[in-house]
Amino acid sequence: MKQKDIAALLDEPACEHNKKAKSGCAKPKPGATAGGCAFDGAQIALLPIVDVAHIVHGSIACAGSAWDNRGTRSTGPTLFKLGMTTDLTEQDVIMGRGEKRLFHGIKQAVETYHPAAVFVYNTCVPALVGDDIEAVCKAAAERWGTPVIPVDAAGFYGTKNLGNRIAGETMVKRVCGTREPDPVPAGIERDGFKVHDITLIGEYNIAGELWHVLPVLDELGLRVLCTLSGDARFREVQTMHRSKANMMVCSKAMINVARKLKDAYGTPWFEGSFYGVADMSQALRDFARLIDDADLTRRTEALIAREEARMDQALAPWRERLAGKRALLYTGGVKSWSVISALQDLGMTVVATGTRKSTEEDKARIRELMGDDAPMLEDGNPRALLDQYRRFDADIMIAGGRNMYTALKARIPFLDINQEREFGYAGYDGMLELARQLCVTLESPIWAAVRSAPPWATRTKADVVGAPSPARSAEQTIAAPEVATHA
Repeated sequence: MKQKDIAALLDEPACEHNKKAKSGCAKPKPGATAGGCAFDGAQIALLPIVDVAHIVHGSIACAGSAWDNRGTRSTGPTLFKLGMTTDLTEQDVIMGRGEKRLFHGIKQAVETYHPAAVFVYNTCVPALVGDDIEAVCKAAAERWGTPVIPVDAAGFYGTKNLGNRIAGETMVKRVCGTREPDPVPAGIERDGFKVHDITLIGEYNIAGELWHVLPVLDELGLRVLCTLSGDARFREVQTMHRSKANMMVCSKAMINVARKLKDAYGTPWFEGSFYGVADMSQALRDFARLIDDADLTRRTEALIAREEARMDQALAPWRERLAGKRALLYTGGVKSWSVISALQDLGMTVVATGTRKSTEEDKARIRELMGDDAPMLEDGNPRALLDQYRRFDADIMIAGGRNMYTALKARIPFLDINQEREFGYAGYDGMLELARQLCVTLESPIWAAVRSAPPWATRTKADVVGAPSPARSAEQTIAAPEVATHA
């Protein structure tokens, strides 16, 4: 990828901070890959496209260290779970065999698994030696008649966020608009209302939480053409250009996709969240607003009234148990504010939130929810998190898996909220799961046990002197001399 292309991705017009005097996203720092490099960002953004063969062109470490580290789930194909790599060695680099290995790797993937498409991810080593992956992909596509898409996101280009944008840019340029959507099946427009096509951008179906949302959208007649990229199919990505409204779920990852689809096809978009009752309802209202169908608006309000009444009743006992509990939230991106809304719906107080991966828009939403003096944590090292936890007298830490052992070693309740989690919290029904997991965590008897003094620390000296060893029974104490005599 050329330097000017990287600069264009970093200078995203839709980002709030680019509207100020000092524009431009954070520039890449060579070698600074903490939190993920550009290759990692591109791979995790596109890996949930489940019927594609994903080939990592590079050394075995690039594939082995990063494969499938996001808990996305599929309703069908599982090809995306199979790690594929060209496994370049020193001899391949010295002898210039990288392009040949890639071509044969594509051949094996196509002939063995018959994927809908092949994605080839460029990494640092082939990018440095100058492998022309675009030419190889073009030749392979012509040879086997299967789309082969090069994703040029070598790790040294920059951060994981840049890799997310490179992935989105690749989809817009090479995939979107290459196929028309299937027609709406006859009879699906039930009760006389019209079906509208929508797209979700930056939704990865972590722990299957997208499946909490789809039934609600379906009831309203909102057909999801594509989710980029949770539980997606290649043929769905091809049709994104025909969407009537797009929802940006994670703006820092793929905001360039929403903007370019609007520029190219006039598709309106908004940023929203499916976490929390209030935000879920607002997302449905925003779809109705952008589509501008009076009947859809009427049915949306009726559905929201019904679901909110149902949730008020279902969440009442959970809210009683969680009322007044204080949470320290350390995450990033859309979750830095959307989870705040969900916790506040449950009657909890968020004492501080992490913003290391948040945009200026994310921070503005945090201030709307928590006030202008909302504590925002940029530093997520273990000592800083524990200091903030004690300072705000929190009851639970809600963060990602990398912070789990920090909390457990400090003997404080912890709930995983990031991509490794096992439970989906999106949608109306997802709120019930979130409330249940919070109560299970906070009310676990383990916390009282690990915080209390051990039994041996409370025994007096008189209790210990002359007492038989706790490891030996009375029978063992009497029998010991007899055994010694026989010996």
